[in-house]
Amino acid sequence: MKSQLTRQQKEEFVENGFLHIPSAVPLNMVHAALWAINHSIGEVGKTGADPTRYRENSHCHELRHVPVLTDVFNRTTVRDLTEDLLGPDNMQPVEEVQIAPRFPLAPGVEASPIEGHLDAVGTGTNGAPTGSYLRNFTVIAVVYLVDVPAPYSGNFTVWPGSHIESRDFFRRVGHEVLTQGDPDIEDLTGEPVMLTGRAGDAFLCHHLIQHTGGPNLSPHVRHAVISRIKHRNVDELDLGGFTDMWREWEGITDLTAAHT
Repeated sequence: MKSQLTRQQKEEFVENGFLHIPSAVPLNMVHAALWAINHSIGEVGKTGADPTRYRENSHCHELRHVPVLTDVFNRTTVRDLTEDLLGPDNMQPVEEVQIAPRFPLAPGVEASPIEGHLDAVGTGTNGAPTGSYLRNFTVIAVVYLVDVPAPYSGNFTVWPGSHIESRDFFRRVGHEVLTQGDPDIEDLTGEPVMLTGRAGDAFLCHHLIQHTGGPNLSPHVRHAVISRIKHRNVDELDLGGFTDMWREWEGITDLTAAHT
């Protein structure tokens, strides 16, 4: 039987733009994924592989499509609960993941102020040219592969409620503003939250939520794997998703009517 979200969880998602799912991925799958990643990182250190390609967008490029990583999203509760939000059979199978370790800052270095961003906006340094932008996914799904028990541990960081503020901003100025780069949304009122959790915990986020990888002042590497999950009809809505933010969320239509 498929796992389902409670009504309270769905209401929290609509209001905050993200949801924490404890123990979404079994530890044996977490450990298998982490083993593959750590082996890859070790091999790069030994072979002197191109560090620029290694770090652009995702570490461990050779693992982005392998089942030990994609199964974290396709064969776990993550899929069940994503489809509970998007509607039955509306989640495209995950074919590619981002492997996203956050390494500790050098001892004694202070953390810089953090700033949120939206994905798929080209910066010239993230693998996409400046002035380009896409809206080709619906859900940001993040799975921790290690315990992240405290802030400033490289936490995945979100601005609760910013998905609605982003939508309102694009309704005023048009999504074409993204040709100028990631926008400074003047109505972004909330404080960032550095998400803590245990190995195997997942976070499901609306694609319009402002987010970032937080600074890591701990002695440990924060290991996580990320998928940008697509609704099966994501190409039909396309860039309209910047303003019509709930069209693809058929599992929560009764809760989003007041937010359209």
